Amino acid sequence: MIQAKNRLGIIFFPAFDWAISPTHPEREERLLYTQDQLWEEGIFDIKGIREYKPDIATADDVRRTHFCFPDVDSVVTESHLISAGGAIRAARLVMENEADKAFALVRPPGHHAMKIVHGNRGFCNINIEAVMTEYIREHYGPKRIAIVDTDCHHGDGTQDVYWHDPETLYISLHQDGRTLYPGTGFIEELGGPNAMGKNINIPLPPLTSNEGFAYVIDKIVLPILDDFKPDLIINSAGQDNHYTDPITNMNFSAQGYAMLNTKLNPDIAVLEGGYSIQGALPYVNLGIVLAMAGVDYSHVLEPDYNEELMEQDREITQYIKKLAPRVLEAYFDPRAVAGSRGMVNSYYVRKKDVFYDTDGIREKQLESVMVCDECNGVLKVETVSSVNPISVGIQIPINSCSRCHREGYRMLEESKKSGKYTYIKFINRKDREYLDF
Repeated sequence: MIQAKNRLGIIFFPAFDWAISPTHPEREERLLYTQDQLWEEGIFDIKGIREYKPDIATADDVRRTHFCFPDVDSVVTESHLISAGGAIRAARLVMENEADKAFALVRPPGHHAMKIVHGNRGFCNINIEAVMTEYIREHYGPKRIAIVDTDCHHGDGTQDVYWHDPETLYISLHQDGRTLYPGTGFIEELGGPNAMGKNINIPLPPLTSNEGFAYVIDKIVLPILDDFKPDLIINSAGQDNHYTDPITNMNFSAQGYAMLNTKLNPDIAVLEGGYSIQGALPYVNLGIVLAMAGVDYSHVLEPDYNEELMEQDREITQYIKKLAPRVLEAYFDPRAVAGSRGMVNSYYVRKKDVFYDTDGIREKQLESVMVCDECNGVLKVETVSSVNPISVGIQIPINSCSRCHREGYRMLEESKKSGKYTYIKFINRKDREYLDF
């Protein structure tokens, strides 16, 4: 019997009862083919690899992470709570030493869900990695956490959730936003003033292959992780960089994904995108599972894989080599890259126009965060959308100083007295208080 080097927990949730439409790329078959492949390959006969059932996330698990309008029940289904619960189960396995590593093969995905939620955008309602990350902090204490997002699409939702959090390093490797949804994820997007340089984007040119991804991991991602020194590494394991994916333009392979996983060495992986249901996902997931378990994956090859056809053009290689020092500067000297910021008194203010492409919702936000040397800063976000009237979310951070703690309650009382807002959401991470008004 083969012995896994690392004890690996695998959590499956195909979400049989949830789909955007019967033929939509984000549907249950994404995981069913993978599940069949893992059983056929005898993965669960390997000593040290076990399958586990997901937990079910609670409304409070969502409330501590998101401002949901009008409420949590209006924007999630049971499938979303189980998907997030699958990620939470993965975290519990690792944090409680039941497994060395865990892979949550769950859907619906989550990395396009932002701090504010009015509906579905980019196939995502709630950000399952963020819900998991905040569950870890709530139940296991403060942690420095790195989220490395390898989905082909920029994780604009995860970026937004952690824009002001210096204890969360978010690194996104993705196809350049000038060529792909959601059109964001550029080097200059570095985080708010309290977390400058903790949001790192690596926009890659179309047709980047295994060579390019390996270079980026070795020359950019690993040096940044070495400096940040996270307690945990989480991989948002999107698989739509694959050369057969129908909605992207990259040249990554199953061997490439397994190699990336070996180099990155994440504690937890959570499935994100990937829509080549038969041509990619069974092979990519098999490679990732073997890599996480520390088992040889050299035999994992797609039936149509041709190494010569996947060779990376010289121009792409040169482009990526020129990109690397710019990204490193963005992390190590972020203020030289970011330029001026929108300051109003003691607050950093930004306006956002958000489009929920799946649900056709349009939203305007006015976000304010207190610039603070002692904590993440109290956060206030005014929001109005095509489905909800003007509302507000206020958050006191988990590491709140006394000034930001007082200011959060002042904002809450002021918002309640004003009569301006139809819905008021209040997150007090420090005292574990999650309230709707």
